Amino acid sequence: MNLSKEKVALITGGTRGIGRAIALSLAQNGVDKIIANYLQNDAEAKITANKINQFNVKFILAKANILYPEEIDKLFELVTSNTDHINIFIHCAALNAFKPLKDIKPNQWDLTMNINARSFLYCVQQCLPMMPKGSSIVAISSLGGQRVIPDYGAMGPTKAALETTIKYLAAELAGSGIRVNAVSAGLIETESIKKFPGHDNLIKKVLEKTPANRLGTPDDIAQAVLFLISSAADFIYGQTIIVDGGYSLC
Repeated sequence: MNLSKEKVALITGGTRGIGRAIALSLAQNGVDKIIANYLQNDAEAKITANKINQFNVKFILAKANILYPEEIDKLFELVTSNTDHINIFIHCAALNAFKPLKDIKPNQWDLTMNINARSFLYCVQQCLPMMPKGSSIVAISSLGGQRVIPDYGAMGPTKAALETTIKYLAAELAGSGIRVNAVSAGLIETESIKKFPGHDNLIKKVLEKTPANRLGTPDDIAQAVLFLISSAADFIYGQTIIVDGGYSLC
């Protein structure tokens, strides 16, 4: 699926796991400039840069902690110094405390909610003046936004908030020709799996209930994102597309 030329994309959490896969997918499909935000892992950021640089794409690393609005302001100072428009905004940055909701401390609640939901909204607000008609926004959600997952008490409610924000923004921005959607990921093979308590048992249980009989990969999510930002999805607004191998059906 080839996207038209002269596209500029901004990705939060864009240098590892799902974010990296999305960046590579965009680079392979006609986006000519990608700005990838990340927090602190310089080594992984360099690996992503080396992979992207194999393509005829201008790749810009943007180190910023989007937990803080002032850091988002600095991020967009970098963005505006490198481009006068953004066609694609992907929110992939996320944080979780990996414990039951009853044990979540106030600061952990604030951290997860602000990274996973508030930062998305503030980034969108910053993107909008730079977004021409035909632009697309996609946020990465997870099944915890729609169903209860053990030790996902901090993340789940924030993803529910994120998905509701998607709906409101989609309705508000449709008249400007900007589409807003989300991809809800099932259990994906990334480093985050290892942070779940008893992750081996979790993987076993998920596989038992997954008709596709495998875990998802970052590329599975990247392909769904690629579809949503393409012209093939021009009539899709405010939706959360579930990519979980059928797990949520059972």
